[in-house]
Amino acid sequence: MTTTAPYEIETSEGDDGTPHPVEQLWMPCADDAADSGFVAHRGLHVTGIDDATEDHLYPVAFVVLGHQRWADVIEAAAAYMARVHGWRNLHLYPGDDPSVLIPRIPRAVHTHGVFLRHPHPDHGCACEWDDTWRMVWTPGTEPGAVPITALRHPAALVTAADIPNPDDGAPATWAK
Repeated sequence: MTTTAPYEIETSEGDDGTPHPVEQLWMPCADDAADSGFVAHRGLHVTGIDDATEDHLYPVAFVVLGHQRWADVIEAAAAYMARVHGWRNLHLYPGDDPSVLIPRIPRAVHTHGVFLRHPHPDHGCACEWDDTWRMVWTPGTEPGAVPITALRHPAALVTAADIPNPDDGAPATWAK
């Protein structure tokens, strides 16, 4: 899911040998962000994301559109958990034992990403991925890249969230 190389849009070949995109680049905006899984909270649009294995019941990280303050991202992530999963405490997952509170507060990073929606509306493939989207981390100079603030869920293992780490040379900076 993390990349520093240019992203690549998958293609399929038509009957005449012409390649057609099977995904489309999506630029989220306030009007359609909520229809695409983002929760609006005090002007921020936040969503929970899974890692590459996609086998978690709850988000391992959060993505907020734009470059936001760290404290605002924590608040938006808590609002997402409350609305989507009915849980307000960010340091636990629903059903966890509250006496085993894990007081980890992850740092947020400012980075960029592109959103790819599958399939391209003109070239549907009727596969299991129809009408889904994925995000690919990219440098801010990539075409279609949007500013994103990302934050690991405090209850997730550090290795669970594949978020760019500025300390490892990723194209990101720590949010303040």
